[in-house]
Amino acid sequence: MKKVVISGGGTGGHIFPAVAIANEIKRRYPDAKIKFVGALGKMEMEKVPKAGYEILGLPIAGFNRSNYLANLSLPFKVIKSFLKARSFLKHFKPDIVVGVGGFASGPTLAMAQSLGIKTLIQEQNSFAGFTNKYLSKKVGAICVAYPGMEKFFPSEKIIFTGNPVRSDIYEKNHSKEDARVFFELDPNRKTLLVIGGSLGARSINIAIKSMLNSLISNDIQLIWQTGKNFIDEAENAVYSLQTNRVFVSEFIYTMPEAYAAADLVVSRAGALSVSEIAVLNKVSILVPYPFAAEDHQTQNAKNLADSQAAILVKDEHVNSELESKILELFSNQKLRGEMSQNVNFFSKPNATKDIVNEIEKLIKK
Repeated sequence: MKKVVISGGGTGGHIFPAVAIANEIKRRYPDAKIKFVGALGKMEMEKVPKAGYEILGLPIAGFNRSNYLANLSLPFKVIKSFLKARSFLKHFKPDIVVGVGGFASGPTLAMAQSLGIKTLIQEQNSFAGFTNKYLSKKVGAICVAYPGMEKFFPSEKIIFTGNPVRSDIYEKNHSKEDARVFFELDPNRKTLLVIGGSLGARSINIAIKSMLNSLISNDIQLIWQTGKNFIDEAENAVYSLQTNRVFVSEFIYTMPEAYAAADLVVSRAGALSVSEIAVLNKVSILVPYPFAAEDHQTQNAKNLADSQAAILVKDEHVNSELESKILELFSNQKLRGEMSQNVNFFSKPNATKDIVNEIEKLIKK
């Protein structure tokens, strides 16, 4: 019977791959015992139990830059987290510990390594943080989503697997026409999809709002996910135009249809979004969130942009550059075709299976 610990979280970009890996292990080994380790107060403490798995919460936290007094307790939280992780691992005795990034991943993997337990890192981004770089010296394997990760990790341990992507994203074969009709749009009109994550991206939303007239006059229709903080402003702007060419929503729950409908995607550059865009060979303009940890979204976007697989527009330039880039791509079918081909290099639809293959290899060693 396999015993696996998966540790990390903090964002959907960490939690979804973790759950996908757990689900694939369960598919292969229905009697496997899988436990998660997360950070108290973070979203994994809610999302992981909803996915059907037990989770242990550590009191670990990051450095608080807005309230320095809050950091006085940080050393005690770190020490307590290491001790709690060590106690849990000694009791559970896993065959392997998988780290997916996030606060809890550090102490859990470090304690596993000190106890002689096999470890594996799944690095979603193209820029590795300090913790994963440090832990990589003793892990058995490092599954990455981007080429060129030798600058962070020992090259002999790197496996280019890609990031786990929800299977429904690429298994549902919607035609562009049917997907557009699903959103009550013209089945034959050029379509732009704008997504800024579940909370939306204010800079992107403001820029899109300002160019609505221009998009419509250029015969472009729009599927626009605004997030909850911009939905009222967006709905008012669309209503004033009295147009049926814009589908606007706080959150899109039917992403397979949204991607299928789109000729072009404007998105932040989180690891999951980039992986979905790659798996679907979508042409994209990536606007990295400038305050992401270690500016990893810019590195994700730059990786694709350097391969002519996407266009990078910095957040600070979104008002001056985004509209012209959108119109340029819609007017240049040849360029869109080339970008769609280039992004295929980053497409890894079998990422989850490949990662679990590596887990199996390490357990058997």
